[in-house]
Amino acid sequence: MRCVKCSSLDDKVIDSRLSKDGFSIRRRRECLDCGHRFTTYEQVERRDILVIKRDGTREPFKRDKLLSGLIKACEKRPVSLDVLESAVDEIVNELTSENLKELPSRMIGPKVMSRLQNIDPVAFVRYASVYRQFQDVGEFSEVIESLENSPLDNVLQPDLFEAGQKN
Repeated sequence: MRCVKCSSLDDKVIDSRLSKDGFSIRRRRECLDCGHRFTTYEQVERRDILVIKRDGTREPFKRDKLLSGLIKACEKRPVSLDVLESAVDEIVNELTSENLKELPSRMIGPKVMSRLQNIDPVAFVRYASVYRQFQDVGEFSEVIESLENSPLDNVLQPDLFEAGQKN
């Protein structure tokens, strides 16, 4: 690997560990020329999946584009990058397990929305407004009402009642 500091190709691996998701290996490296330490990740190369967009065009599926959309939806929200990367990993694993060479973009959006609904309701509404192409305030109201009427397993919201206690 090329050193990020001096661009040398001479390095040694100091430590290798399986990542949290179990689908990649985290390697800690040290440049033999300048001594700079850096981290790399090694992942299984998956076959390319093409996404069929609404207008019929096809483009390669990009994990980074999916993560970028989640980050935008969660901007200025109390959601860590680790939570978003975990959600992206779940979505990617789900999509690749279906063994499709091509998939319509309409298959990705609902998977993202179901993850966001459990991560952060505000981010969910933001993403839904773009994905569903809301045209007026009424559509926002409908989504917000559906959130209020459905129970959420929100990781950011504490439980109000202990198990076994009821009001």
